Amino acid sequence: MSDSRLFHPVRLGDRHIENRIVLPPLTRSRATSDGSATELMREYYAQRSGAGLIIAEGTVVTPQASAYANVPGLFTDEQINAWRPVVEASNREGNAVYCQLWHVGRQSHSSVQPDGLPPQAPSPVAIKGFSYRTPEGRIPYETPRELTTEQIKEIVQAFGTAAANAAKAGFDGVELHGANGYLIEQFLDDGINFRTDEYGGSLENRMRFLFEVLDAVTEQLPANKVGIRFSPSSDWMDAIDSDKRTLFSTVIRRLNSYSLAYLHLVEPGIAGATNAAKSDNSIPTKELAAHFDGTVIVTGGHDKESAEELIKSGVADLVGFGRLFISNPDLPERFRLNAPLAELNSHGLYGGTERGYTDYPRLDSRTL
Repeated sequence: MSDSRLFHPVRLGDRHIENRIVLPPLTRSRATSDGSATELMREYYAQRSGAGLIIAEGTVVTPQASAYANVPGLFTDEQINAWRPVVEASNREGNAVYCQLWHVGRQSHSSVQPDGLPPQAPSPVAIKGFSYRTPEGRIPYETPRELTTEQIKEIVQAFGTAAANAAKAGFDGVELHGANGYLIEQFLDDGINFRTDEYGGSLENRMRFLFEVLDAVTEQLPANKVGIRFSPSSDWMDAIDSDKRTLFSTVIRRLNSYSLAYLHLVEPGIAGATNAAKSDNSIPTKELAAHFDGTVIVTGGHDKESAEELIKSGVADLVGFGRLFISNPDLPERFRLNAPLAELNSHGLYGGTERGYTDYPRLDSRTL
């Protein structure tokens, strides 16, 4: 057994896992056109099953929730059945496999919406600082349609249904995607949410959607099988709020009443956080983690040494490694042996075949 803190067992929700290394959710766009997981995805996750916790990529809860082609879903029987072999292949003794539940809100586009109309969001406020990626190139984001109260309730229920479907597919738990300016954060941020009903205005009202979703999900799964991810310092996709420190401090303290499996925090200044590290919105992860009474996962640009320090200092209990895990499917073993790490190939990050997805080599005697 390595003396590295990364290889000390830790409690995660209702179980113990064998190490503190996390494969965080990483969109790779290898699902079918109808949102079903594939054999290639099964191989990809099986290759990375040495992680103590695997969080499967963002998985949409309704057809309207998606922004791009070939992302998986959990709203049909076919999708549930397609996920089962993926979960079975990646779930080895001693690790846990969660699914990230996702709704992109205004980050979608009419070209991928089932009704061909602009996407839905808390308020009709378009994203201005970024552009939508299509197969033909970048185009401006559209002004979204404002969700009605009834439509909000339907989305809340869709999250609950997706959580139940995740359990049917064999997942050990779910993570709510509250980061990167997607729908949950669109309700939270006062620079996006201009509603005047019970879902807008005061911080209490802007938090309502999140906690209704959380209530719906925890009606289907025990709270200790549910995690949530935030990127508190992010301004990605115009995720603007006048006081993110107060916003996320308040949200995180409120989460303590649920006894969740974990809180997952994205570090400032990485992809998905854009210029946050250079702005007044940058909030030290240590500060926000201190508000949470349970298990904390931290992801964002860490290597083995910095992850060890995070755990030693008490800021994190587990650490996620995104890009390192893409290019090193056996990352835990490389960490254990202090072996060289393979470089990331930018080809094939989003969509395609096995190239840049399942073709990264594992360690062999010539590597050491």
